[in-house]
Amino acid sequence: MDKIVIASDSFKGCLSSREVADAVADGVRAVMPDAEIVKVAVADGGEGTYDALASALGARRVECRACDPLMRPRTAAYGITADGTTAVMEMAAASGLTLLAADERNPLVATTYGFGEMIADALDRGCRRFLLGLGGSATNDGATGALAALGFRFLDSRGAVLLSLIHI
Repeated sequence: MDKIVIASDSFKGCLSSREVADAVADGVRAVMPDAEIVKVAVADGGEGTYDALASALGARRVECRACDPLMRPRTAAYGITADGTTAVMEMAAASGLTLLAADERNPLVATTYGFGEMIADALDRGCRRFLLGLGGSATNDGATGALAALGFRFLDSRGAVLLSLIHI
């Protein structure tokens, strides 16, 4: 019997890693109905990273409130390992490019603040180790938004808060 391993990444904004693997598996089954098919989710740090790592680590899914790149409230998901110490998350869940319409994509106003809210939520749940996928971001704020959500302040040379860095 032939064994086929399908290790697929997502097609950004189109199909998840799992959906790509399912489509490929359907095609393989059409021409090799007796083949053993193994589907393995992979990701490059962007969309699908949480799914791939959580599946491999047996992490349970949790949800939290987090802002999208334009500070609109949404629900974001991440995983926590069985021992409760490690969070598995991707920036794209809160600060991802695919969360924005084409005409909303503006790195001068997009923020990673929501990703920081996800990290804060995991800290509140007792996580002290993090596996973070940083791909698929709609931002270029250098994580200042995420750090602001965690309580950091950014000051100019006179000590004034630089709110324009995080757009909140």
